[in-house]
Amino acid sequence: MSKKKNISGVVYSTNPNFVYQNNTSAEPTTLPPQQQNLRVFLETKHRGGKTATVVKGFIGTSEDLEKLGKLLKIKCSTGGSVKDNEIIIQGNFREKINQLLLSEGYKSKMAGG
Repeated sequence: MSKKKNISGVVYSTNPNFVYQNNTSAEPTTLPPQQQNLRVFLETKHRGGKTATVVKGFIGTSEDLEKLGKLLKIKCSTGGSVKDNEIIIQGNFREKINQLLLSEGYKSKMAGG
């Protein structure tokens, strides 16, 4: 299956100097850990009744988010994923993740019920 470009309605132009303007925004630069305000949630909704620990509030590139997610998964010895600017860790690891984030220099709080 081939990927199609989203051209926003431009199909053909008779202008020989036409250059398509792509409206995609660049990823924000990653803030240092001391400036990050991360929230650690415990969620069970939309997960088939299973508990997941979710870290929200990371500001930065997707590569740095993936690195942080991988670090948390390794330290908790469990699975997880990174989607929609959130780190999802399988299981109830709120306290452990909060302590790991604090030890890495991030500002972190446990949030939610």
